[in-house]
Amino acid sequence: MKLYTFLMCCFLTKVGIAQNQGESLRINDEEYLEMRGLNVMLAHDFYPESHQGGVGIIQNGIRVATNGDLRLEPTPGQWQPVPKVGERVVDREKNIISVKMAYPDEAKNRKGFNPIEYPDLEFSYNLKIIPQGKSFKIVVDLDEALPEAWIGKVGMNIEFFPGYLFGKSYYMDNEFGLFNRQANGPGYYNDEDEYQIEPMALGKELVIAPGTPRQTLKIENLKENQLELIDGRAQHSNGWFVVRSLVPSGATSNAIEWLITPNTLEDYTYDPVVQISQVGYHPAQEKIAVIETDKNDTNLKKAKLLRVNNEGGLTEVISENPSEWGKFLRYKYYQLDFSDIKEPGMYVIQYGDYTTEAFQINENIYKRGIWQPTLEYFLPVQMCHMLVNDRYKIWHGRCHLDDARMAPVDTNHFDGYLQGSKTLTSFQPGEHVPGLDAGGWHDAGDYDLRIESQASTIHGLSHIYEIFQEGYDNTTINQKTKTVDILQPDGKPDFLQQIEHGTIHIVNGYKSLGRFYRGVIVPTLDQYVLLGDPINHSDGKIYKETSTSKEIPLGQEGAPDDRWVFTEDNPRRELQSAAALAATYRSLKDFNPELAEDALEIAIKTWENTSTDNPLQKLSLSVELFRSTAEAKYENFIKENIKIFSENIAQTGWVLAPIFNEIQDKNFRNKIKASVKNYYQEVEKLGAQTPYGMPYEPDIWGAGWGIQNFGMKQYFLHTAFPEIFPKKYMLNALNFVLGTHPGVNTSSFASGVGSRSLTQAYGMNRGDFSFTPGGIGSGTALIRPDFPELLEWPFLWQQTEYVLGGGTTDYLFLVLAADKLLNK
Repeated sequence: MKLYTFLMCCFLTKVGIAQNQGESLRINDEEYLEMRGLNVMLAHDFYPESHQGGVGIIQNGIRVATNGDLRLEPTPGQWQPVPKVGERVVDREKNIISVKMAYPDEAKNRKGFNPIEYPDLEFSYNLKIIPQGKSFKIVVDLDEALPEAWIGKVGMNIEFFPGYLFGKSYYMDNEFGLFNRQANGPGYYNDEDEYQIEPMALGKELVIAPGTPRQTLKIENLKENQLELIDGRAQHSNGWFVVRSLVPSGATSNAIEWLITPNTLEDYTYDPVVQISQVGYHPAQEKIAVIETDKNDTNLKKAKLLRVNNEGGLTEVISENPSEWGKFLRYKYYQLDFSDIKEPGMYVIQYGDYTTEAFQINENIYKRGIWQPTLEYFLPVQMCHMLVNDRYKIWHGRCHLDDARMAPVDTNHFDGYLQGSKTLTSFQPGEHVPGLDAGGWHDAGDYDLRIESQASTIHGLSHIYEIFQEGYDNTTINQKTKTVDILQPDGKPDFLQQIEHGTIHIVNGYKSLGRFYRGVIVPTLDQYVLLGDPINHSDGKIYKETSTSKEIPLGQEGAPDDRWVFTEDNPRRELQSAAALAATYRSLKDFNPELAEDALEIAIKTWENTSTDNPLQKLSLSVELFRSTAEAKYENFIKENIKIFSENIAQTGWVLAPIFNEIQDKNFRNKIKASVKNYYQEVEKLGAQTPYGMPYEPDIWGAGWGIQNFGMKQYFLHTAFPEIFPKKYMLNALNFVLGTHPGVNTSSFASGVGSRSLTQAYGMNRGDFSFTPGGIGSGTALIRPDFPELLEWPFLWQQTEYVLGGGTTDYLFLVLAADKLLNK
């Protein structure tokens, strides 16, 4: 009996220790601190300009904080100094994760990197996170004490996501307040004459969101300096709330020491999420709902498909245990296959307490309100040099009518444009280049015109019009008056008018410069960061220098505010641009014959005059010219380089697909077909590695555009090789973009499309926390190593940015392709 009692005591002691260990932070196999309801990462990401990096905290399933690191400003933004990140070191014996950091970042000298004026300061340090039960320490050890001139300027920062905090409270010692929706003063100017906002609170101990258990978090500064709570949006619209403490004079070891205690919910379990297309499905389409659950969730429930009755209420159609798929990222996945359900109607899926938004099963599912918003809203809104009118609203005025001045030589622009030692044209730096005041689209919210964006947009639109012959007309576009009227038909196909608009700008630029431009962009950072109507970028009048012009504020008459046009010697981009022009010739030859002939002439000239050692770079142009002219020299080039094309079939297969049946050379056909078969096996293998039925590798940027591009290419492969490539991968890519993707936010990446979609996005109206219908966001991003995230927030370009090119046209293509293949 005594032995039994002794053994039971030992057993209970072991159980107690195990439970205590389970409730404490530990270093997991992914090299971050983990306990149930809490993850603390260190240097898995390095993207501080967009709020990913340093120390990051995921609390009860949401990322609440990031960018825990030493910074040189209280509230840093883009184009400001960041440290160089060394290798993460995991010491499991001492229970410490650390990383060596140093200022300045070596990237400041990298060619093409945004130039940053680094201060005359160099120092290095170790940044560490150390678990302390349910808390953890952030410790900074400097290799040497800071110079006295920098005391009071270098501090430990960590940023808290505003979207989760609006309206919630905080306590700083005995002070308290609310997190407001907008930045409020008072403010002041520092010694460098820069505006800074007064801290919201100062003290030794900060408690964030004490009334919200899921987000309650305490920070204690264990050193003498105070904590500062600062609103980072005062200087930067995309800022977050910042907690900061300064590095003390003379400090080296333990220069910074914080103790952070996030509250974790008891037995926290991630609530299940059901991921479906927010639009719905065609009756003939494979229909698989993906159920995402916590890895600790063992309570398997019935998944139910319910039909929404036409007079109200729900009727159960399916009720069954979903099939287990397995682990992906940090979650466990199940699937409900309801492909056999073909009856038209509105449906929802229930799993436990989660019910999806309503979706359709309908053979006309892709015919209305799915691709049209991109054509009738997004593309018109992005049109440069035009007034865009939308009923009671003007999206923007006739902007940039003073385009453009030749960029200065030896210029490294802050947005990555490089002008070398020559202009590569007859124009001198600063000289006006005519013809660029027409056509083109603003790229994303930046208002610049990149050649690759313009070219890929007209290329994609031309393929769409050529294949699907869609004559949709719901927009008036007048190139003479430079006016656009949304939701006003003018009797002309909108696709052709948009192709014309982009082609005008590229052709005009080539005629003036004698070559393709690299990009057209504002010269100053003040202009670049402007939100709102781009007509305020400049005065709209061609710049003529006067003795006082440099003193005139930007946007006012006479100011040196005209955009710069950059050039470059880049055969790859030149050949890509020419391929786009060769394709537009076929679409425009009856609609605007003169413009079409100009486009074809430039494409032919580029093929003849542009040298490259890589035949892959010339393939697309060769295919498009072969399709447009039927000349043998283009076919011969393709056949002569069959070896390299077949060896790179993932890159070339979809390009060659439209002409595969036109080239009867036996060697060509055999090699391509064999390579396509091998490539399908690779796609099939990669597609089986995710619960979404297609190749998908999450990254720090949302994968939406890449998946759209993959899906577009699948159409060409399927239609050219239907016996090899099924259409399911194309349709799975479309479902992913429309809502079947990882994470709690199941929104469609296409704003305004589907039951739930991105309604805060990184477009021209992001400052209003709004969206442009039909814009396609970048989509769910990865907080490394394993946390998928798509925040309701318009300032994260790696999650919600709109772009031209494939980010737009691949989506249009996918939807029209799905409709054609499912209804043929």
